[in-house]
Amino acid sequence: MLLSVIILTYNEENYIADAIQSVSFADEVIVVDSYSTDKTVAIAESMNCVVVQNPFKNFSSQRNFGLPYAHGKWVLFLDADERISDELRKEIQRVISQESNFTGYKLRFPHYFFNRFLFQKADKVLRLVYNKDVYYIGEVHEKLQINEGEVGVLKPHVIHLTYKGIFHYLGKKDSYAWFQAKELAKRKKKVTYFYLVFKPFYRFLHIYFIKKGFLDGVPGLVGASYDAYGVFSRYVKLMLIERNLK
Repeated sequence: MLLSVIILTYNEENYIADAIQSVSFADEVIVVDSYSTDKTVAIAESMNCVVVQNPFKNFSSQRNFGLPYAHGKWVLFLDADERISDELRKEIQRVISQESNFTGYKLRFPHYFFNRFLFQKADKVLRLVYNKDVYYIGEVHEKLQINEGEVGVLKPHVIHLTYKGIFHYLGKKDSYAWFQAKELAKRKKKVTYFYLVFKPFYRFLHIYFIKKGFLDGVPGLVGASYDAYGVFSRYVKLMLIERNLK
């Protein structure tokens, strides 16, 4: 077995079928579900996926929970709102079928915002790895760890449908901010004016100017502003935790 795909879900009935279809070239698809209350599980089972359920604690533990069920030589981690394009499929099939020193590959994720892809605001995330001694760490913005070999970057982009409406987007930002604030609190980080003022300002400058978000027009400006807000919100929430106001 050459390729296993692990997909995390929770109430993703409107997205999961397309995600599974986009990785139909894989030898197996494992859906790690957090006890969805909609039709997510039924859809995944009808498409011949291996469905396992686990209470959600954090993203790392959920992805790690799915790893023992993956029997492929390589593992690709996907979310329900992500799609593998035909161009990326061909590149994945090419690199995993040949011998090389690479044991992992980063995929490019342009942000989808205001119904368009912001290609200037693309992240490179390790998602395709050789299935040996790999694991995730971190509660939010989790990181995939590999113990040996080199990491490459695949050129084609993942289709990542992050924007499902402004309220969903802001809710997601708020949820991430709480996760990050709790992680910082565990590490005994203290809120200062530097974190509250400079860090959000720098995030805006970095996204909008250094990463050339201005080339994405108004959506690029709004996206950079919301990213800065997300950083500010993280440290406000940390301050609330410090003062036992949460």
